[in-house]
Amino acid sequence: MGKIKIGIVGGGASGFFAAIQAAKNGADVYLFEKSSKVLSKVLVSGGGRCNVTNGANSTSEFLKGYPRGNKFMKKVFRSFNPKDTVSWFESRGVPLKTEQDGRVFPVSDMSSSIANVLQEEAQSFGVKVIYQFGIQEVKVVNGKFLLKSTKENREVDKLVICTGGKPKKEGYTLVDQLGHSINPPIPSLFTFNAPASEIIALKGLSVPNGHIRFEGSQLQYSGPILITHWGISGPAVLKLSAFGAAWLHENHYEATALIKWHENFSEDGLRAELLNFKGVHPLKTISKNPLFGLPGRLWEFLTENAQIDQELRWEAVNKKKINKLIENLFRFSLKISGKTTFKEEFVTAGGVSLNEIDPNTMESKLVKGLFFAGEVIDVDGITGGYNFQAAWSTGFLAGNASSLTGQ
Repeated sequence: MGKIKIGIVGGGASGFFAAIQAAKNGADVYLFEKSSKVLSKVLVSGGGRCNVTNGANSTSEFLKGYPRGNKFMKKVFRSFNPKDTVSWFESRGVPLKTEQDGRVFPVSDMSSSIANVLQEEAQSFGVKVIYQFGIQEVKVVNGKFLLKSTKENREVDKLVICTGGKPKKEGYTLVDQLGHSINPPIPSLFTFNAPASEIIALKGLSVPNGHIRFEGSQLQYSGPILITHWGISGPAVLKLSAFGAAWLHENHYEATALIKWHENFSEDGLRAELLNFKGVHPLKTISKNPLFGLPGRLWEFLTENAQIDQELRWEAVNKKKINKLIENLFRFSLKISGKTTFKEEFVTAGGVSLNEIDPNTMESKLVKGLFFAGEVIDVDGITGGYNFQAAWSTGFLAGNASSLTGQ
């Protein structure tokens, strides 16, 4: 009996992690990459710093970062969790740091530190990386996998598919050929366009702790909100887009967002504070004296939106205008029409159906010897290191299980 031969399809984060683990267990590992570069998403993510994982305090807290697949990931984390990720990189000479918002980066602030250690580790265990090997077809022949490319054919004993998320169902041909169901991919992690709103004149302004919800749904999220030249962005928006991916898709990305410019605002609290300010400072001009720590230009915009004259003083404001100002602060209505993909953090919701994969091994329940890892499966996370963590954990499991089972 020679060494077990394992084919890994896709040279991204999960592919490398699977390859390293399988080779470490003594398997003969071939990593097939259709382009001429590997780990490209690792290199560009987090603005070129690579957001490795998240420093959430507990597994249950961490799992809240997965709009889809969190029950599945709970089982996966029993074998390899975020703390294991941190020790894996640090024990290989890549110290990590946790930033205030929980995101974990290499101390070097360079994604190349992560890419280099993955490539070095793969090399040290003898992983053979085969570039520009685009697989057209995969067949199971006598219990082995026959991989057909334009160049040549290869045969492996076990196969790990790590081809990442794809924007269209056609991107999942190999999965399809092997008889697996695919939940149709839809975008996740995107910003909201509001082309008709005058608020886009305030591009570049942000609030640190706003709250946004969609009218007619339970979907809501708090966090920083940024006004852009096409609409709104920022962590609260991106996270809401992930949790609302299916709902927004069904609504053709047309919705009404209701924004609270501070998550702790309440109608009664705002009314009390505004009336109190009016009593203490009756001669101050409303639009020129921002309250609640809001940026001056935003305050001016909101007072104008409440039909408060630029020169109006507090002493002369009537109840109707105060109510309108409260409405703008507490429930600013923004018509969303369309989306913009968020930089390089492009993520798809959808992929290989989870009920066809064993979460303890990442092995297919339909095809013996076939494994999956990374974004190709129907798991996706919000921004902040969750998608990479899913890649490391599922890659580790798939690499381990594929190399430990007999031929």
